[in-house]
Amino acid sequence: MATMRAARLNVRTRTLELKDVPRPVPGRGQVLVRVKAAGVCLSDVHLIDGTLKPLYLEGDEVTLGHEVSGVVEEIGPDVMDPEVGDRVILQAGQTDRSGKVLTRGVDYDGGWAEYALADEETLVPIPDDLPFDQAAIIPDAVSTPWAAVTSTADVGAAEAVAVWGVGGLGAHAVKLLRLVGAAPIIAADPDPQARKRALAFGADVALDPAGSDFLSTVGEMTGGQGLNVAFDFAGVPTVREQALRVLGEHGRLVLVGLTDKPLEVRDGTRFSYLQQQILGHYGSEPEHVVQLVELVNAGRVDFASSISGTLSLEEAPMAVEQLEKRTGSPIRLVLEP
Repeated sequence: MATMRAARLNVRTRTLELKDVPRPVPGRGQVLVRVKAAGVCLSDVHLIDGTLKPLYLEGDEVTLGHEVSGVVEEIGPDVMDPEVGDRVILQAGQTDRSGKVLTRGVDYDGGWAEYALADEETLVPIPDDLPFDQAAIIPDAVSTPWAAVTSTADVGAAEAVAVWGVGGLGAHAVKLLRLVGAAPIIAADPDPQARKRALAFGADVALDPAGSDFLSTVGEMTGGQGLNVAFDFAGVPTVREQALRVLGEHGRLVLVGLTDKPLEVRDGTRFSYLQQQILGHYGSEPEHVVQLVELVNAGRVDFASSISGTLSLEEAPMAVEQLEKRTGSPIRLVLEP
């Protein structure tokens, strides 16, 4: 039996181990992809520490990795379009026959391995000039903020926006908000490196949310009208409270960062009078990934500056540690099997 290396998480013991496992064989409607790059996400860290738990995983072990790019290696029966050698990225999840939404690398095996199994409909072709490391991070790291900006928040041109948390997702939110014409774009992060990055990605100003001038600066930047849209990519209750304070009339607070802590609206009368909204957001739809590939292909956006480092598959535990400790304030670390 052919084997491959894979980074396997035991969700019961919370241990991550590199091991040899059977190489998958594609079944009906499936393809086997030779993994070229796989992103390391904070969600992977949360799976390891137990903050995030799989809903539909069968058994105790799963190969991590929901951001995956590679080359079609083998085709199963009844596959129509892909051909061996095609360059592709994999959607970060899929819907099963019963209607459950399953996440790759969470509910079924992902791409921290030499090979990944994928249903045909989850493959998205990529152009020859799109590097695999940049392609891999499009599902989730880029598509989640893209969906938050364009679908959940429906940001319009010249709308005043702010992004709290300029990490792996928030940094891309800043870049994508610039793309859709939001103005002004305010970034908020206590990390000086993250604030510097926000300016490089297109923010008009980058502020320390704990700074004494934070509220007054937001007021000045919005002409005293407050924000049209506030994005919480940090998942921190204090961020959400601060964002609500600077929302304007008909303002939308979009919750992208995940937390199990409660959200309190301290001035409910003001919130209702200004007809504000709180919108939950999670992940993206398949079309968002396709849109981003098309935008890259058209030269509208690139993600070269998003790759903070590449490591080998065997170094997956090191990558997790670097991300967890925010060593070097990474945007995205990528594993290359």
